[in-house]
Amino acid sequence: MKKLIITSLSMVLLLSVFLIVSSCSNTPKKADTKDAQKSVYASEVIPFFNYWNLILGDGSNAGKAINYEQKDFFYTANDGKSNWVVFKTPNSGNTHGSSNNTRTELAQLKKWYPETANDKLTATVKVMNVSATGDARVAASYAVVIGQIHSADGFENEPLKIFYKKFPGHTKGSIFWDYEINTAGDDNSGRWDYSSAVWGYDLSVVGTGENTYPEEPKDGIALGEEFSYEIVVKDGIMRLKFTCEGHETKSFTKNIIKSDYTTTAAIPEQTQKLFVPIGQDGVERENAYTGEGCFFKLGCYNQTNGKSPEVNKNWCSGAEIHGGDIQKQYQDGNYAEVWFKTGNITVSNNAVSNQGYFTENDDWHSPATK
Repeated sequence: MKKLIITSLSMVLLLSVFLIVSSCSNTPKKADTKDAQKSVYASEVIPFFNYWNLILGDGSNAGKAINYEQKDFFYTANDGKSNWVVFKTPNSGNTHGSSNNTRTELAQLKKWYPETANDKLTATVKVMNVSATGDARVAASYAVVIGQIHSADGFENEPLKIFYKKFPGHTKGSIFWDYEINTAGDDNSGRWDYSSAVWGYDLSVVGTGENTYPEEPKDGIALGEEFSYEIVVKDGIMRLKFTCEGHETKSFTKNIIKSDYTTTAAIPEQTQKLFVPIGQDGVERENAYTGEGCFFKLGCYNQTNGKSPEVNKNWCSGAEIHGGDIQKQYQDGNYAEVWFKTGNITVSNNAVSNQGYFTENDDWHSPATK
């Protein structure tokens, strides 16, 4: 009888152990903390980074940004619906080349020639922040460039800059694009821009005082509002298209191999008011950007800097820069931040290496704190 009881107890104990082990084995495994915190890289969100070098907000060239992030300038974020690539840069810091302005921006590895081009760039974007300070009378204050065509040759001028600009206190900002003349002669100091409004104002609409702003644009774009642009250059003609839900689609065409501005009389009224008074009154080469290698740029090119408006009332904003301290600028809103959800680039067979541009500009950092 004793033997039977002991055997029964042994069976009960074995069964209990089995049930405990089975229960443990069916308990879900805790997620690996490292896996849970794994970064989503920009190259996973928009897989086209083989076509670009990434220039950061400290003036450095990070190269191809594949499986790469830099938490001060370049990383990803999720808005609850989609992953986005974040480009961020302060009002002041070291800049790439001789520019007055910081940028976190992609620069195309190849250049193409407008007269033989068949090249295209598209992007879906939203601007999340522009500088909190600046002189309202300065055209570039509170603005950021989110897409460009840049020349790699000659004066390295820009046949296209796509801007977003929003004055402090306004809910809505403006989208506009500028064409910069490719100045005739050997002196580029007379170069100027001609600006075309997409939604809201163009570059020439400025404040009447340092802290006095124009009326808010009625058809403007808010921070965080998603929109798209398309740039096509084919056989010397640049075509632009801008789309945004709830806004009229806008399209533009510009010949960039034959100039409209070869004489002083041809300088537009807008330019006469904005640039001519400060001595930027040049004329353009008859063949504009013909024969110059051009390339796309995309990202966050902050147009607000800390230089005195006395230097140039159109491009020097006199904004707060905290002596170039990046983190202090980020803390009080003195930076630009742009998010991209999609991007696509088409490169023509006639495109060639753009290495010369990087060789010339990578080691020349211009401090924008002066």
